[in-house]
Amino acid sequence: MSHAIHLGATLRLLRVDAGLGLRELARRIGVSSAYLSRVEHGLDAPPTNERLGAIARELGIPATLLVDVTHRVNPFVASYLDEVPAARTLFLEIARRGLTAGELARVQAFIDAELPGARRPVREERAAGLAELLAPERVVLGLECSNVGDLLDVAASRLARATGTPARDLAALLRRAEDDAPGAIGSGLHLSRASVAGAAPIASVVVLGRPLREATPDGLPVRVAVVVVRSRQGGANQVQLLRVARLGARGLADALCDVRRPSQVIAKILELERVR
Repeated sequence: MSHAIHLGATLRLLRVDAGLGLRELARRIGVSSAYLSRVEHGLDAPPTNERLGAIARELGIPATLLVDVTHRVNPFVASYLDEVPAARTLFLEIARRGLTAGELARVQAFIDAELPGARRPVREERAAGLAELLAPERVVLGLECSNVGDLLDVAASRLARATGTPARDLAALLRRAEDDAPGAIGSGLHLSRASVAGAAPIASVVVLGRPLREATPDGLPVRVAVVVVRSRQGGANQVQLLRVARLGARGLADALCDVRRPSQVIAKILELERVR
């Protein structure tokens, strides 16, 4: 199955979450609002890496992370391959063998052990990973519901105590954010978010027992929902959302389709997050 996250839907979600209007972001990156709207609705091809870099700067997120979601070659990787052409052979061999996320993690562990000082510096992402934001009691398995609103109600009930916000109020915040920018971003993933003053970043993951056939940008039904709650303050909000989108691009919905325990969900997510 394709794991392509819909870039336009993701950009719209990030832009709205950052409090930027369509025209304002378009002005800042030097394009027309009509063009940016077409990108967000999937009517134009994804922007070039250079333009994605400009968008990333305005949203306060690492450009390499945004490029990762598009499944394009990361500019850092492209530069390295130009400098060391022999590395292309290794990359091709990894692709030919079809290494899984777990196998790639073993390769990464070997590299870290054998070449501990050879890593190039890469800009750190200023946000916790999804696995760090979870707890077993905030993982819901086998949920069957008829619409996104029901899904948000369930997630809100799991998040309410940790945020100090009544479940009804939290669900209302999630629904409002959904109205501003739908969380369906493709590849079976629905990403919802809410801001609560003073709340430490936390998340809930809902694995659906039956796919939810809501409107999605790629036509694939929603199978997994991630709901993130954080403070209204702080510049890491968009980074956290984009890291979740990257998990979708890495096959999150497929990875969680057969889990039986909340601890397995967290372990699978941690495994996907370790892939570099």
